[in-house]
Amino acid sequence: MTKIDIISGFLGAGKTTFIKKLLKEAFKGEQVVLIENEFGEIGIDGGFLKEAGIEIKEMNSGCICCSLVGDFEKSLKEVIDTYHPDRILIEPSGVGKLSDVIKAIQDAQVNLDAQLNSFTTVVDVTKCRIYSKNFGEFFSNQIEYAGAIILSRTDKAKHEKVEESVAILRGLNEKAPIITTPIEQLSGEKLLETMEGSKSLEEELLAEIVCPECGGHHDHDEECGCGHEHHHDHDEHEHHHDHDEHEHHHHDHDEHHHHDHDHGEECGCGCGHDHHHDHHGHHHADEVFTSWGKETIQTYTKEEISNILKTLESDSSYGTILRAKGMVAGADGEWIYFDMVPEEHEVRTGAAEYTGRICVIGSKLDEHKLEELFGIAK
Repeated sequence: MTKIDIISGFLGAGKTTFIKKLLKEAFKGEQVVLIENEFGEIGIDGGFLKEAGIEIKEMNSGCICCSLVGDFEKSLKEVIDTYHPDRILIEPSGVGKLSDVIKAIQDAQVNLDAQLNSFTTVVDVTKCRIYSKNFGEFFSNQIEYAGAIILSRTDKAKHEKVEESVAILRGLNEKAPIITTPIEQLSGEKLLETMEGSKSLEEELLAEIVCPECGGHHDHDEECGCGHEHHHDHDEHEHHHDHDEHEHHHHDHDEHHHHDHDHGEECGCGCGHDHHHDHHGHHHADEVFTSWGKETIQTYTKEEISNILKTLESDSSYGTILRAKGMVAGADGEWIYFDMVPEEHEVRTGAAEYTGRICVIGSKLDEHKLEELFGIAK
């Protein structure tokens, strides 16, 4: 079955650079067809595509989202029957509505051996504010319906400009991952993984919580060996492609879930049991777990992160910390990974992430103090 990926964004956003990187790294060895319209930027650099063995199907009949669904379906069928591609990249017009493109593909795929795989929007960080004001619904639609958002030119923009743009994008789309790391620092595989959807840090940590009854680790909603079912009181982080004209769903990559429970309720770790606390590290039934998570473009040194973790271990005013984990940009250009459990923590360097991510799980967490400790403004 052919996968269909939409790469949306206004003209000049950086789609050409992004598509080139995907073709070179993430889609290497695949038969790929690029469908563009008359306003597409890729046509200017068609030589690169021909040298890479990429077939181009140019649609000069106008913007995909403005074409009749029947004509679009016929064009897609022609592409699939002619090239039998592993993947089709669709680059709609820079002023098109992403929701219309998504709907056109969903209507067409019913009769084709193809499936909508991802829908990504590229946004120029230096133009985010002015475009959101001047282009209104056209800009907001591309953001609102995106499964992932790539913020381009973040390597050239001021820190404050990136933060401002992230805030604007988050106001339009709470859940899609926003790639703030310059794409040249990320592998094609990491970009594709982010586009297609991956677990949030919070979800990963919650899945690792040990069941107090049997001592096992369990995935979401998995029934453990002790016979108890495990539930997580937050949305699943997976792709949703059931868009229609009236509603839509996104990747559920929201790092800002909070699990507040009364005494006696199932705790945030999802194991289905009250927790008891003793010198072996178990927790009292009244110590309900909550989680605090943030995305950040803030940079840190290894020493700063180590000191933060030591503070969390020694100062109970931040809460009783069960687990802390994160990947943040290092001040020297390297990425810093950290992982903390009671009385033990690790700080190391690692591969670049699509943006800085931090998650803390524990009881009686003071979120304001945690924000101050990590230097993250509200």
